[in-house]
Amino acid sequence: MLGGRGSLVLVSAGTIVLVGTAVFAVGCATGGTGLRDGGPARTDTVSRTAPTDTAPASASGSGAPLKKVDPVALLMADPKVSSEVKRDLKPCTGKEYPVDVSYGKVTGGPAGDIVVNVLSCADALGRGSYVYRADGGRYENVFSDEQPPVYAEIDRGDLVVTKQVYGKNDTFAYPSGEDVITYRWNGEKFTEQDRVHSEYSNVVDGGVQPAPATSQKN
Repeated sequence: MLGGRGSLVLVSAGTIVLVGTAVFAVGCATGGTGLRDGGPARTDTVSRTAPTDTAPASASGSGAPLKKVDPVALLMADPKVSSEVKRDLKPCTGKEYPVDVSYGKVTGGPAGDIVVNVLSCADALGRGSYVYRADGGRYENVFSDEQPPVYAEIDRGDLVVTKQVYGKNDTFAYPSGEDVITYRWNGEKFTEQDRVHSEYSNVVDGGVQPAPATSQKN
């Protein structure tokens, strides 16, 4: 994992303050080579620029409503989000950005964490995944993966990252396989706990058919 540090950035008065601290980037999956068709991403949702009042109560773990954030403002103020992602982060239609946001507990803190996935407008492929840890009125970027296609989710307190794997002769539409990587917070950073690799067959009607998965635990 790679680390980096940034400076204190105020997103908007009284709402979001971003603390640039260590950002842990995931190494690329075997054979991963840029943005491809067929990558992991949700295709049915985008997030608006303006934050709404509250997130689900369960996200905070205390039963109290959790204030939502403006994910676009959060990303644009983050010095560890690449200039390429920021440049391409534009509304797909109207005021709707291709951004998925999840609120939940993944770092064991008293407040809910935020998982943000940036997608492409054309095909909803994951272009970048980020985890922000709440610290009072501030948010630390504690995880970043900008090697597409990528998609991160919270699963029973763990961070699960899905990445398509491409071989040398793979077409954009048909990857060779998929890696599903489970990370767990150790109090300071995310460490890999489990990796499941699935290999695909491209011979059935030109479609992608998964072969038996193999799991590797750390």
